[in-house]
Amino acid sequence: MTLTSVELAHALKSTDQSVRLKVALMAGTYPSSDFIETLVLRCEIEPDFFVRDMLTWALIRNDVPLVIERLTLELLSPIPQARSQALHTLTKIGDVSTYPLVSGNLLFDADDKVAMTAWRAASVLVPQDQIPKLIPALITQLGRGSFEIQFALSRAFCVLGDAIIEPLKPLARSKKPEIREHVAFTLRLLKNPFQERKLATDFAEKIKNLEGVSEIEE
Repeated sequence: MTLTSVELAHALKSTDQSVRLKVALMAGTYPSSDFIETLVLRCEIEPDFFVRDMLTWALIRNDVPLVIERLTLELLSPIPQARSQALHTLTKIGDVSTYPLVSGNLLFDADDKVAMTAWRAASVLVPQDQIPKLIPALITQLGRGSFEIQFALSRAFCVLGDAIIEPLKPLARSKKPEIREHVAFTLRLLKNPFQERKLATDFAEKIKNLEGVSEIEE
């Protein structure tokens, strides 16, 4: 079965999620470099998680160097979803040579979703000798935002393994309770990964309580 770039672009505009999902699957099953631009542009605006994931799959089925070249531009996009999905796709490609693309300002992105995806990408793609430089950058984000955001950072730390232990230990005595709790949770999660659900539930409750204290103080 053949699919043209024009047909792909038209089908991806369908209001029917199943149509968009099917054509994204086709684009990955029968990859063509002509599809790369259309797939990337759809990633910027696609509202459905499953379709976005299929778009990423279709992209990584294409000529990887060409895809990486196009995604490099997306990382500079003013559209948060464009940056986030580009980071996600680079993570799926798994080429460690792309680490410099994900380890800069994106780690501190003002958009939480982008920052969370950047943390994941950096932790997966970082070369071993760059881990000591990545950890201090991630440490600056401790205590940021909601449970979901902090959980994402903790998971990124845990991907880095035991190298995080010594840098985090001093922060367990931080004057900021949100940082103390975040560090404690991260170290517990590293030590007991199979208890993630329980640890996460307990941590979410602690964050909720801290937020309540903050509201009272205000």
